[in-house]
Amino acid sequence: MRHLNYSHLQYFWAVAREGSITKASEVLHLTPQTISGQLKLLEESVGDALFTRVGRGLVLTEAGHLVFQYADEIFSLGAELSARLKTGSAGMPANLRVGIVNSIPKLIAMRILQPAIADDNGVRLVCVEGDFEELLGKLAVHQLDMIISDHGISAGLNVKAFTHLIGQSGTSMFVKRSMARRYEKNFPKSLNDAPLLLPSASNPMRRALEEWMDSLELSPETIAEFDDSALMKAFGEEGLGLFPSPSAIAEEIQLMYGAKAIGDIPEVIENYYAISPERRLKHPVVLNIIENARDNLFN
Repeated sequence: MRHLNYSHLQYFWAVAREGSITKASEVLHLTPQTISGQLKLLEESVGDALFTRVGRGLVLTEAGHLVFQYADEIFSLGAELSARLKTGSAGMPANLRVGIVNSIPKLIAMRILQPAIADDNGVRLVCVEGDFEELLGKLAVHQLDMIISDHGISAGLNVKAFTHLIGQSGTSMFVKRSMARRYEKNFPKSLNDAPLLLPSASNPMRRALEEWMDSLELSPETIAEFDDSALMKAFGEEGLGLFPSPSAIAEEIQLMYGAKAIGDIPEVIENYYAISPERRLKHPVVLNIIENARDNLFN
């Protein structure tokens, strides 16, 4: 084997993590042609093919798996070294870069992450919103330190990351305070024919709510659905419909949106996770975030 070019190795590593040259080119901000050329040079240096094509995707060969294992370790250590050099302290990065899956209620994300800036620890919090797959890609190439998500990593994803349960919350149904008397009596039967504001179909809460309503043979009228939970609450604040939200932040919702919780739905549970490159969390700020959330938000 000839001397390895580490730029070529990084391009290979990104393609292996992303599953395709096209996706890797988006992450690395390079053209697919550039990455293809660099991969070819790396394969010539290794003396063996690193990928085989299956359908439209790329699958690692036996040699590719071996090179990937070493590349993963090399770049993980490099990211850790970079973080330490930036701060002059052991493992404490200047920025804590957190991805927040866009289906997470903003109030939940704020309550989870608030301790990161409440303490005088010299760490600046950087929050990035996006869908789960997009954020996982950024975590894979060390653009993020952690992801806050409402679901864990499914089996079969070719990414070195681990799921840590932060906590869970039941669900409550809310409505504008002036309309509460109409619906809180005889809940949940009062939901029949009621105007309902719901999360979009991709949200785990939406599916669980529909199963719960079906089990009780409830038939409300869904008048709108939202990707953004804050927008859903804003519509609810105007009295345009009832809306569900985690019970863990019921007090804040009632205060901020002039709403009232008319009933609890403990059967509809939302889980919240930290997704991290580490099997065992070590970062003191991250550990404090999770401990605080478990004790004060999801206790």
